[in-house]
Amino acid sequence: MPASQPREQLLLVDDEEEALLELAELLENHGFRCHVATSVKVALQQLTRHPDIALVITDLNMPEESGLSLIKRLREHTARQHLPVIVTTGHADPDVVGELRKLEVLDLFRKPIYHIRLLETLGNLFALDVSQGKRAVH
Repeated sequence: MPASQPREQLLLVDDEEEALLELAELLENHGFRCHVATSVKVALQQLTRHPDIALVITDLNMPEESGLSLIKRLREHTARQHLPVIVTTGHADPDVVGELRKLEVLDLFRKPIYHIRLLETLGNLFALDVSQGKRAVH
């Protein structure tokens, strides 16, 4: 990939470290730069450290603080309130799904994540040819 075309930076948040690293590897192989966090606290630190993060992919159910809490905090933060968020979960309560819609979550993926659909969603959002890991030419 040419140096003149910086890769989109993503923040991946999941308390299951193995799943987190597997997803990061998949996305990096498709041209994204991934930052990872195993908790909401670390995610907020990553967002401060890396202001160019363009999207957050977060697990919903985590032990200390939920992905829902992270999204609410983002929506309350003026500089980050419009940051796109994708949620992953093994189980989504209908009330929580309704709340996610109100918080303008970009998409909800049930675990295990269907990688092709996730890559298509990211490709559409960032106008990337994810099969090549390059920006699409328009």
